[in-house]
Amino acid sequence: MLAKVYGSAVLGIEAITVTIEVNIDTGIGYHLVGLPDNAIRESNYRIAAALLHNGYRIPGKKVTINMAPADLRKEGAAYDLSLALGILLASGQLASEAADRYMVMGELALDGTLHPIKGALSIALKARNEGFRGVVFPAANAPEAAVVKGLEVYGAGSLEQVITFFKTGEGLEPVKATPFETQPDPVEGLPDFNEVRGQETVKRCMEIAAAGGHNMILIGPPGSGKTMLAKRLPGILPPMSLEEALETTKIHSVTGVQGRCGLVRQRPFRCPHHTISDVALVGGGSYPQPGEISLAHNGVLFLDELPEFKRHVLEVMRQPLEEREVTISRARVTVTYPSSFMLVASMNPSPGGYFNDQAGGHGNNPAEVRRYLGRVSGPLLDRIDIHMEVSPVPYEQLSDARKGEPSASIRARVTRAREVQKTRLQGAGIHCNAQMNVRQIRQYCALSPAASRLLGSAMERLQLSARAYDRILKVARTIADLEGSAAVTESHLSEAIQYRSLDREGWLA
Repeated sequence: MLAKVYGSAVLGIEAITVTIEVNIDTGIGYHLVGLPDNAIRESNYRIAAALLHNGYRIPGKKVTINMAPADLRKEGAAYDLSLALGILLASGQLASEAADRYMVMGELALDGTLHPIKGALSIALKARNEGFRGVVFPAANAPEAAVVKGLEVYGAGSLEQVITFFKTGEGLEPVKATPFETQPDPVEGLPDFNEVRGQETVKRCMEIAAAGGHNMILIGPPGSGKTMLAKRLPGILPPMSLEEALETTKIHSVTGVQGRCGLVRQRPFRCPHHTISDVALVGGGSYPQPGEISLAHNGVLFLDELPEFKRHVLEVMRQPLEEREVTISRARVTVTYPSSFMLVASMNPSPGGYFNDQAGGHGNNPAEVRRYLGRVSGPLLDRIDIHMEVSPVPYEQLSDARKGEPSASIRARVTRAREVQKTRLQGAGIHCNAQMNVRQIRQYCALSPAASRLLGSAMERLQLSARAYDRILKVARTIADLEGSAAVTESHLSEAIQYRSLDREGWLA
């Protein structure tokens, strides 16, 4: 007897429908074909134990299972439930006319309990687009998949519940997602800027960076507050749109990072250690997985102590910073992961940690400082919009008991500026000024003759590249948006130039 059950494979962050064909015939044996990996080949032991524990069995006949398309590699234990259901249907131990209307995925424990799977949101979206009535997942994955409208989502805790559902249509209830607009704001409880003493100029920079989605680097001695300031950045980023939340959740889901609370609503803040490898940072592996730059999609990637990262690891970020996606090619497969993130980096100005004109910086050897600074390449720094020096906070400000401006007030201004950008860039497929291309920069960042002369003088004096020219205009456009100005004026431009005027060689003076 032949039975068909439907599951799905996740390639990149998109799902592909997998048809599981189970045929039982005269003979003895268990044959699994269709490029399954070792985890799937071992599934017969888990399935046999789970079926036996629930009063069923794998028939003592020739069982042939094909996972189509046969040329697509299938990975992981998420097919256990699909295979078990197909065996029950093909052997006549279960009769159901509804099995082909649902995608069924789940990992089985030996007693039939269902463990969560990866990529539930991508699979649910594929099921809806393919016209399936619904999906049956482990209960832990149901809230995530339930955000897909027009699809019945059932969360089961065990194999027994799934069998009862397909046999009688009872035992499971559709899971309903909380409307996106009514979910609580996730920024509550995050570190607040009102705890920061002094550093008003740096806070201004971070507001500009958050408003326009700009990359930034903080340069200063130990203890000046670089890491503390960076960790407060998520609290002033604007709320995620439904589109951003869906895309971010898909990435986190396929890596297993996503929890059990539906959509990711808080913008990611990823802070990898400086010993990270290039594969872990940008993604890859024998079976490609997203890296940190994709897990930071629509959020922040914070690289603390930037020169301590291996240089070749940092260099692989150059293309993703421009393209806002990373493509990973292997012999059998090529996948593309989105990686539109804000890069925030911090570093000391020298191996000793200080500028030469600061206390503790007098012993810096110029050759050692140049070697230290040379760990971060000029092309990478050129892709960072805002370069900001962070000075130590004087005692008078540290001892001031008054609280500063709260993150909520800064976030309100940032959100208003983002709304202006969203309206301006509507239909372009981008969300903020940092994502503008050359044509959009020319259209929305037009300069007056006086402003143009100012920028030309700065380009010549600072010996800036064409890329720096575009990034200055983007930052100036964001400053104008924060002030509610339709035009980019000389004051906006001069402030933007100020954030590109740090001179590395000057640190050696």
